[in-house]
Amino acid sequence: MTDRQAVARWVEAYERAWRTRGTAPLPELFAPDISYLPSPWATPVRGLEELSRFWEAGRDGPDEPFTLVHEIVAVEGTTAVVRLSVDYLGPDTTRWRDLWVLEFDDDGRCTAFEEWPFAPNQPDGH
Repeated sequence: MTDRQAVARWVEAYERAWRTRGTAPLPELFAPDISYLPSPWATPVRGLEELSRFWEAGRDGPDEPFTLVHEIVAVEGTTAVVRLSVDYLGPDTTRWRDLWVLEFDDDGRCTAFEEWPFAPNQPDGH
C-alpha cells in the first residue's frame, strides 16, 4: 500500500535525481522492469537500461534551471496520481503541466510511470 507521504517523498526524490548528473539514482526510484510511458501516445520505455538512455537524452543536464511544484491528486492502493507544474527558467522557457499516473511495488519503487504532459502551445484537440 502507498500513502500520500510516500508518494511525496518519491516525487521529491525524482526531482533530485533529475538534478543529479548521471542516472545512478534511478534504481532507487524505479523497479528493474519499469514501464515508463512519456505520453499517452508514446511507445513505453522498458527496463532501467532503456530508461537511463531515455533520461539522459531528455534533459539538458543536471544544471538546467527549472521549478517543479506537485500536488498529489489521489492515492488508491499501489496507484497514485500527481499533478505537476514545471517551468524552465533559462533560455528554454517552456512551461509544462503534467499528470503522472504511478504504480508502486512493495519497496516503494515505481513499476509503471504514465505521463500526460501539456504545454501552452500544444493543440487542444479542437
